Order: sequence, then structure tokens, then C-alpha cells
Amino acid sequence: MALYTSSLKAFRKDKWGYATISIIGQSCLGSIAAMFVLINGNGLIQMLQLFLVTVACMLFNAAVLSQRKSELVFKLLLASILTSTLLILLNAF
Repeated sequence: MALYTSSLKAFRKDKWGYATISIIGQSCLGSIAAMFVLINGNGLIQMLQLFLVTVACMLFNAAVLSQRKSELVFKLLLASILTSTLLILLNAF
């Protein structure tokens, strides 16, 4: 919990710098997740996974662009990274 608190504090301090870098990073991670999902085919399960990763990334991007509170943006960033990473691991092996 201390890591979350210190990371959120740093994110709040320089929200726009971190948000800019985070958009680039999580979009790249989301693209990799989408690639791994589509490598496994284009069935219903893969399309649901692709929808999930797209929604997670777009929610974060929309929160940044609509200038939401720092805590919400940070939570959406973590959710997006977690979703993309889990889908990469699920589809890589």
C-alpha cells in the first residue's frame, strides 16, 4: 500500500507529465495485448478479450483528455496496465 500511496503522490505532483508518458506507454502495452489476442484467432473469446483491452485503454485516455481527478486517472492507468498484462500472459502461453 505504501508503493501505491507514494506513486499516487508523485502522479498528483506532476499529473500532466506522467499522464503524457502514461498514454504512450499504456497504448503501446494495449497494442501488444491486442496483437497477442489476435494471434490466437478471431473467435468470440478473442473478440471479447480485444474489447476488454480496448475499453480499458480508452477509459484511461478519456479520463486524461477530460481532465478527471488525479486519483481516478491513476486508478484507470493501473487497471489498464493490469488488464493488458493479464491478457498478454493469458495469450502468450
